[in-house]
Amino acid sequence: MKTKAAFVVGLTLLAFSVMPTFAQTSYTFTTVQSPGDPAFTQLLGINNSGTIAGYFGDGVIVPNNGFTLTLPNSYTPENFPGAAQTQVIGINASGETDGFYVTPVVGTTGGVTNGFTDVNGTFITVDAPNTVFNQLLGVNNAGVVSGYSSATNPTGATGEESYIDNHGTFTYLSSYLPSAIGNNQATGINNGGDISGFYLTNAGADSFGFLLTPSGSGYSLTSLEFPGSTFTQALGLNNDGDIVGSYVNASGAMDGFLYNIATGTYASIDDPLGVGTTTINGLNDKGDLVGFYVDSMDNTDGFVAVPTPEPASLLLMGTAVLGLSLVLKKKCLAVRS
Repeated sequence: MKTKAAFVVGLTLLAFSVMPTFAQTSYTFTTVQSPGDPAFTQLLGINNSGTIAGYFGDGVIVPNNGFTLTLPNSYTPENFPGAAQTQVIGINASGETDGFYVTPVVGTTGGVTNGFTDVNGTFITVDAPNTVFNQLLGVNNAGVVSGYSSATNPTGATGEESYIDNHGTFTYLSSYLPSAIGNNQATGINNGGDISGFYLTNAGADSFGFLLTPSGSGYSLTSLEFPGSTFTQALGLNNDGDIVGSYVNASGAMDGFLYNIATGTYASIDDPLGVGTTTINGLNDKGDLVGFYVDSMDNTDGFVAVPTPEPASLLLMGTAVLGLSLVLKKKCLAVRS
């Protein structure tokens, strides 16, 4: 049973490196438990200004309620008008968000999941043609959104199929993924049009992340698999060549990861309070990460992870301080002479 707790923002400093081919990075972790439901909070997107998209409520005991957040505790509710449940997922530099909402159930109707965008408080439903289920998961600065739908799509697919929507023009992405795959979702899109996501294989038992890079009139594919894992999901990307997500390790636990596109290397990242239960869902161009984990009380807690200076950077800072001290000392000696 999930135990309610008081609003908490906790700080933990952790240095780590799991993959030897990836530069060591330290992060300061901040735990976030929304006052709306301290037992269930997920943080899903963050922009360069530090505004965070997310939601609270497990959807059963407490309905999903969307919000944007500026730390430490400045929450702005964001719920699609009249919806029974709302999740806010993607956020761009101007604060435009996207996500999905569920309509109220009235008798035998309702309970439909629709995508949406929110531009300065104006909500718009975004559903691919001829579908009955949509979720939007990412948005770039041009307002192009990524997501997926299910039911019969124009391509003839009947499962979950990823797409991007450029202001009403939908482009399905399955044709750029390996043939005969199962369901797939487009989880993020950056300003250059690169798309992150994942696709399921082996009747959903295995999952691979993907990066689609614009190439000619289509896209080139890079499949992502954390070393030693058969279940990898890419959940977001930034404009600086990084992708985040989650993977299942050899012990069957869930860890977060950071993938660098230029070097093709991975780093495993866990919140220190949620080792083996961490999902990283979003990041910005500064390298700040957001996600969630399950704590020792079986609560789902959000987190923000901010990079701290690496040892080399600290050395440079120390050298700069030393240089400044020498300059000041010389000035003092000049005044005394």
